[in-house]
Amino acid sequence: MKMTFYGQFVAGEDQESIRPLIQHNKTFGVGCILDYGVEEDLNLVRTKLESCTSEVQRDGSGTSKSEKQYEDHVVFGDCRDDVICARINVYANEAKCDSNMETLLFSIEALGAVSDDNFLAIKLTTLGRPQFLLQFSDMLIKWRRFFHQMAAEQGQAGLAAVDVKLEVAALQESIAKMGIASKAEIEDWFTLETLGESGTVDLLDWSSLIDKTRLSKHLVVPNAQTGQLEPLLSWLTEEKELQMTRMLQRMDVLANKAMEVGVRLMIDAEQTYFQPAINCLTLKMQRRFNVEKPLIFNTYQCYLKEAYDNVTLGVELARREGWCFGAKLVRGAYMTQERACAAEIGYNDPTCPTYEATNAMYYRCLNYVLEEVKHNAKAEVMAATHNEDTVRFTLRRMEELGLHPADRQVYFGQLLGMCDQISFPLGQAGFPVYKYVPYGPVMDVLPYLSRRALENSSIMKGAQRERQLLWQELRQRLFTGRLFRLS
Repeated sequence: MKMTFYGQFVAGEDQESIRPLIQHNKTFGVGCILDYGVEEDLNLVRTKLESCTSEVQRDGSGTSKSEKQYEDHVVFGDCRDDVICARINVYANEAKCDSNMETLLFSIEALGAVSDDNFLAIKLTTLGRPQFLLQFSDMLIKWRRFFHQMAAEQGQAGLAAVDVKLEVAALQESIAKMGIASKAEIEDWFTLETLGESGTVDLLDWSSLIDKTRLSKHLVVPNAQTGQLEPLLSWLTEEKELQMTRMLQRMDVLANKAMEVGVRLMIDAEQTYFQPAINCLTLKMQRRFNVEKPLIFNTYQCYLKEAYDNVTLGVELARREGWCFGAKLVRGAYMTQERACAAEIGYNDPTCPTYEATNAMYYRCLNYVLEEVKHNAKAEVMAATHNEDTVRFTLRRMEELGLHPADRQVYFGQLLGMCDQISFPLGQAGFPVYKYVPYGPVMDVLPYLSRRALENSSIMKGAQRERQLLWQELRQRLFTGRLFRLS
């Protein structure tokens, strides 16, 4: 396996064995996004999930269609034979999460010893309990949905999330009519200090209310089925708060070590039922650590219908709070699984309906961030793609916007072993380009690799393209009598 599949797509088994490949790529101007690519055994995952998911949760009775996406369900374990996804993480206990953190710390140190300005990829489901992320996501989505409900009442349905601005007086009147709080109490929610000069409430203002402890008793949302108001934070027990604190502490330890040795962190996107919480926690860390430059990159999946809203809100939050925006844009690695889960459980498919729609979303998000990068010297973006047309589009837009490779604001990313005909010419031309580099023991990494190979048929088309290029190069060398090149 080391001579074939594993050797092609994996850097090595441990922190020491990966160094030669990282150093070799560096000589060609290609950096590293290191990823510890160990995946859980599928049979073990299935057993664990079925043992911790109750019959009531599996049945889903009493839950509205819009809420099923964020309720515990056994199929969220990604363990069905016909569902392809990039990674499976099952929570064992807090000690296991600490062990995962130690592994990531060793990886950061290994990267720092080789060279600076590389990335370490992190999945937050390895640093805490996925069930907590599920419930936290449910809370965030309910609160966001409540905002859009009131926006519709003010005639602002259908606008991009960043463009929705609620009039404070009308919003206060609506909240008072619902009996959520008195007018005097509501007036204290939205002050000039919290709203700035706009005098209106947007989604970022609305979301910030969750962090205000004094308002916790007033935070309620309509039940999607009954229409009755119910507490938003009723699920947030002392134990859950402790789980969140521990997860943030682990992220804090990793970020401080990364800053110390000159490595940056790439927070991977995961399934949509975890993603709102992952995005929220990542923004908290970016707010703290992205002061001088983007130490922490968030990942945005452009095959999601809400991708543009998520990207524009992230950019606007960074502008408003004065920290450095850093993002990786991907099409996404969970489309088959997301669609299968939506169909089986009964919620709306969160993904774009066609490949063409996904492409349009990717270009829309990328163009928006490139415009931000042009006007903000501290903003950075990585176009993570194997699509040659997308790379050409990015290069063309960089030229049009006057973004130079030496400024190191626009990066490119591909998987190790894939699309070298893109990565290495970019690196040698001076563009910042990175390989996503899995590592880990052979038998532990193979399940991860097999899913990586299957998750996106376009990657296999890319492999066909590489084979064609290799045959062309071989024929050219044979015909010219230069089989081996010295340079």
